[in-house]
Amino acid sequence: MGAGTISGTVLDTNREVLQGAQVTAAGQSGFAIRILESGSNGQFAFAELPADIYRLTVTAPGMNSFTSSVISVQGGETRLVSVTLSVFGGTNSVTVSESKEQLAHEQVQIAVRQRLGGVLPNFYSSYDWNAPPMAAKQKFQLSFRSIIDPVPLFTNAAWAGVQQYRNSFPGYGGGIEGYGKRYGADLADTVTDILLSRGVYPAIFHQDPRYFYKGTGSIRSRFFYAISAAVVARGDDGRWKPNYSQVLGTFSAAGISNLYYPASDRGGSLVLFNGLANTGQVALKNLLREFVFKRVSSHLHGGVAGP
Repeated sequence: MGAGTISGTVLDTNREVLQGAQVTAAGQSGFAIRILESGSNGQFAFAELPADIYRLTVTAPGMNSFTSSVISVQGGETRLVSVTLSVFGGTNSVTVSESKEQLAHEQVQIAVRQRLGGVLPNFYSSYDWNAPPMAAKQKFQLSFRSIIDPVPLFTNAAWAGVQQYRNSFPGYGGGIEGYGKRYGADLADTVTDILLSRGVYPAIFHQDPRYFYKGTGSIRSRFFYAISAAVVARGDDGRWKPNYSQVLGTFSAAGISNLYYPASDRGGSLVLFNGLANTGQVALKNLLREFVFKRVSSHLHGGVAGP
């Protein structure tokens, strides 16, 4: 029958989010399947639920407790729930929707608001372990949003200046023309890598292009988790598998670079160097995501930490 998901938000009667509300999902037998706390944005998500009839019980300090009517979950189905709790003496309410599109769209809106120091994009970090997957459309939307963001454009411009100073890829020559060719090549590298590894291949292989913050366990376990995420990815079905999207995207982009790098620098060595370098950059960035980025990111939407 497969597994489904119940995801939602807990609000108060003023439509303010309630953080730390306890949400319990119980199957038809009454057995508590899982107990979660709503995150800083009031969100919660029960993923990988067996097909069944469920009831949600929601409690929060100073608020009336609430038990929903039955919520039917079938294999592969996502139910979106909005729960409104009132202070003692008031009236609670719940709204249930089945819109996967709405959930996927919401994930993009959460991602594009996350920035390091309020400036540098941190779009591909998810701080909710149970965040619902994005559809193919949203994967492309986020990749395009990453490509047109002004910060990487300025970063590429600065790196092209460094290459010009060091006379990297001398076949490009010097002066304004040489700088323009280096900048164009760096920009093309960035665009093809993001588009392929974050959009095209994740859509084809049904894999999530985001890094899921673990945040729990020993430093050693978190370190190896972050490194391994460069070659292991979460599928849209919630299962972990080889990160075909990242690996193929990185080396495909490196192969395409043979079309515009100087003839003297083309060949298998260029593909291997660029592919391995980009993979190493992903692993390094994952370490920063796990241990640094959360501390300096704005507009985080935290949910459930990793196991």
